[in-house]
Amino acid sequence: MAFVSTAERVKQENLSLVCIPTSFQARQLILQYGLTLSDLDRHPEIDLAIDGADEVDADLNLIKGGGGCLTQEKIVAGYASRFIVVADFRKDSKTLGEQWHKGIPIEVIPMAYVPVSRAVTRKFGGEVELRMAVNKAGPVVTDNGNFILDWKFDQVHKWSEVNTAIKMTPGVVDTGLFINMAERVYFGMQDGSVSMREKPFC
Repeated sequence: MAFVSTAERVKQENLSLVCIPTSFQARQLILQYGLTLSDLDRHPEIDLAIDGADEVDADLNLIKGGGGCLTQEKIVAGYASRFIVVADFRKDSKTLGEQWHKGIPIEVIPMAYVPVSRAVTRKFGGEVELRMAVNKAGPVVTDNGNFILDWKFDQVHKWSEVNTAIKMTPGVVDTGLFINMAERVYFGMQDGSVSMREKPFC
């Protein structure tokens, strides 16, 4: 696990590192390994954000949010000077939807999940499902107290335009589309090697 390796290196080399979590689970890991915990109130400028992805296309556009923390992840990535992604080779796709078939997550205000679902399918087609919890009755509730919709699209789109249009829909908090945000992606390959791709201008 990348986090554990980083934590061990910080301790071994006595590095000065401040960590800003994007989920409750990440916060618990930071505390568990004795790293310095902070937030955007105290550290609004972030040097580096490192995260995973559910899928990465040829232009380094991402689908994220399979774990339900897409809004916090996008906030931290958006305010970081550099955003690096670490993923295994199965997440590498030519186009979004090629490998990841669970749809694009959309975080919504609970009262709006039905009209948002209808608006997305009416405009872009496909199917929208309310993400249901596994270990409790009812829907998944995010750390922000919202619901998650999973939009299973049926065709390739201009993702920057889709992302903007969905975010403009009343009731939508954010989407799991990370467009033109990642500077570099490291893929762990099946043979144990690492493959790296980056944007041409980086």
